[in-house]
Amino acid sequence: MILRISFFFLLTLSSFVLAQTAKVKIIVHSAPLPENEKVFITGNILQLGNWSPDKISLRRVNATTWKFETTVPLLSHLEFKITRGSWNTEAIYQHGKIPQNIILKVEHDTTIFLNPIMWADSVKQPEQKNEITGIIKFHRQLSDSGLRYAHDIIVRLPASYEKFPQKHYPVLYMHDGQNLFDPNTSFAGFDWRIDEVIDSLVTAKEMEEIIVVGIYNSPDRIPEYSDSELGRAYAGFIVHTVKPLIDSTYRTKPERKNTAIMGSSMGGLISFLAAQWYPDLFSKAGAMSPSFWFDNEKTIREFRDKNLSNNNLQLYLDCGGKEKELLPGFKEMISLLEKKGFKKGTDLEYFLDENAVHNEQSWSHRVWRPLLFFFGKK
Repeated sequence: MILRISFFFLLTLSSFVLAQTAKVKIIVHSAPLPENEKVFITGNILQLGNWSPDKISLRRVNATTWKFETTVPLLSHLEFKITRGSWNTEAIYQHGKIPQNIILKVEHDTTIFLNPIMWADSVKQPEQKNEITGIIKFHRQLSDSGLRYAHDIIVRLPASYEKFPQKHYPVLYMHDGQNLFDPNTSFAGFDWRIDEVIDSLVTAKEMEEIIVVGIYNSPDRIPEYSDSELGRAYAGFIVHTVKPLIDSTYRTKPERKNTAIMGSSMGGLISFLAAQWYPDLFSKAGAMSPSFWFDNEKTIREFRDKNLSNNNLQLYLDCGGKEKELLPGFKEMISLLEKKGFKKGTDLEYFLDENAVHNEQSWSHRVWRPLLFFFGKK
């Protein structure tokens, strides 16, 4: 008798669970796409492809409409994005905004209508040029008592700088300055295309105009870009020598809210550190492919124990999927930041570029993301 009751209970429970599901429909409307183009959904469960951007395709209805349908347990927490087959082609829904995950708690049968206004590859691929756009100024061989080498500085002013003499601009300080604008001076012959990317976004009215200050690296690049005595001296050099020169020479908006710092690799690490060391001067810090692995993950270990407030600081972090040495530290830092109260889409933005490697070309393809996060038009 007991066995029969148990068996009946299990059957009843199983039927109840099976009944507690809901249908989720996704309908995407966009500008017409070529006949051979596909649209995909990618998200946090198996039915959504487990974040593979080219695994689960939507059914094409016509040149502007695609549909997708699945069944999931009630109260499922879904997060997903729409792409055309890669992270470089994800859907964008609002001008000047990095696309966030679409989040849905499934409480009943649900239909979601999505209307992308463009795709990511339409805003981040300006024409490659072998010349620097904008107004370029140089300040040669700036030095500081704490550094062993002097640094050249390249300043890129917006095209409107001379046209509107009353206008002032936010400032972005960047490391490895020789790699930013000119392929002739850049490592491996390919630059970040910061000038072209900014011009493209400004022309599209996606971001405001800014001044970019590129600080050339030195033979002490590794220690200067790390948490070391020379790293502290280099950050102090930016704060006490470079920034006062820039603010006194050009029409900047010198306030903290208009001052950002950004770099890649070790330059990403020192950007992250400088924002912690000088929170009164930097309100935004971008760390692309940051080397959090350096010095036995010293930055992660020390950051883990900090009682940190976000201090109205905006942080952008990203990494390439093929940067195997960097991925663990990148993911660990994202986890730590979220545990300390940073929220994605507000004061924190991060992105994993699945097929990207560790070079200037990869960074040039996604630098539009931090630019929009920091300086996008609201």
